[in-house]
Amino acid sequence: MTSDLPIYLDHHSTTPVDPRVYQVMKPWLTSRFGNAASISHVYGEIAREAIEAARRQVAELVNCQPDEVIFTSGATEANNLALKGVLKAAPSGSHLIVNRGEHKAVLDPAESLVRDGYAATIIEIDSNGQVDPNKIRDAITSKTKLVSVMYASNEVGTINPIAEIAEICHERNIYFHSDATQAVGLLPVDLQKQTIDLLSISAHKNYGPQGIGALIVRRDRGRIPLTPLIDGGGHERHLRSGTLPVAMIVGFGEACRIASEEKESDSLRLSTLRDHLWTGLSSSLDGLHRNGHPTECLPNNLNISVAGVDGDALMASLTKIAVSSGSACTSSDPAPSHVLRAMGISESLTKASLRFGLGRSTTEAQIDFSIEHVTDVVQTLRKL
Repeated sequence: MTSDLPIYLDHHSTTPVDPRVYQVMKPWLTSRFGNAASISHVYGEIAREAIEAARRQVAELVNCQPDEVIFTSGATEANNLALKGVLKAAPSGSHLIVNRGEHKAVLDPAESLVRDGYAATIIEIDSNGQVDPNKIRDAITSKTKLVSVMYASNEVGTINPIAEIAEICHERNIYFHSDATQAVGLLPVDLQKQTIDLLSISAHKNYGPQGIGALIVRRDRGRIPLTPLIDGGGHERHLRSGTLPVAMIVGFGEACRIASEEKESDSLRLSTLRDHLWTGLSSSLDGLHRNGHPTECLPNNLNISVAGVDGDALMASLTKIAVSSGSACTSSDPAPSHVLRAMGISESLTKASLRFGLGRSTTEAQIDFSIEHVTDVVQTLRKL
C-alpha cells in the first residue's frame, strides 16, 4: 500500500487480511494444493485435516460444535441458505419475519421467497435502528417458520436484543437466524449461552480472506431441516456442494483464532478511538447528527449525518479518507440508505451521512487527521 492512498476507515465494508493470516495461507496456495474430497491419497488427506482444524477454530470463536460449521462463499450465501433453506424445507405458504434494518443479503432473499409463494413480514425498526422484540412477537403467526434479525447493524452499528428475540422464537417453536457478520470478532458471541439456531459469519469482515464464510447450523434443538441451494457432490454435510477452497478456509480459521484471543482488547481500543472521533467532530462542527443507538453499538462504528451540505459534494471532497455513505454493499444504488430512511432520518440527512468503520490498523494519529480533514471539508462546503 502506497502512502498516497487515503486513510482507510471503511472496515464494515471489508478488512485487510491480517499478515498473520496471510502467512498461514501461503503454503496452501502453492505446495499444499490437494482437494479435501480426494481422500484416496495423502494430498487430499492433508487438505482435509487442515479444513477440519480451521473448522474447529471457527467453532471456538462462537462456542459451537465443529460439525455445526458449514463453510460457504461468505455471509451472503449463508444468509440465503438460512432463509431459503428453512422456508423451502417447509410447506408452501410458510411465513418468514425480517426487519427494515437488515442487510440486502437478507431482504433480497426474503423478497425472492415471496415471489416463490412464501409469506414474509418486514417489521419496522425504531429511530436508533433497533428491533423491538414485541413487534416480533406480534408478527408471529401459526405459519411462521423463521425469524431473522441481524446481531449488529452494518450501517449504524446498533446491537439488537438478540437473546430476548431468540427466547420469543423458541417459546413458539420457531427457528431464529442472525446475521452476525459485523459482530463476530468484536462482541462476545457465545452459542452455548445464546439460543440462536442459525448464524451467518464472513471471514473478510474479520481480517480473513474474501470469498469464504460460514453458516452455523445448531443441533441443540435437533436437526434443522434445510434445503440446499447448491447440489453436486454432497460436500459440507450435503448442505453446500462444491470443492472447498483450502487456502481461504485455513485463513478463515486463523482469523478466528486471532479474534478469539484479541477481541476484548480490540474492542476496548476501537471504542476509545471511536469516542475520540465523535468528540473531535462534534466539538469542531455544529449540525452533526449521530445515527444509531448511543450505547448499544459496535465499538468500531460511527455513523453521522452532516446538516447543511450536499451529500454528493461531501463524499467527493473527502479525498484523504476512505469512508462510506450508507451501506458500501449498496453503493451502486443511488437511492438513499434504506436503513437510515427506516429510522426516520430525512432524505437530505440520509444523503449527507458518513459511516466510519475503524479497524485493527487504525491509529490515534489517523483519527486526529480525519477530524481535521472532515472539519475543513464541511466548513468549506458550507461557505459555498
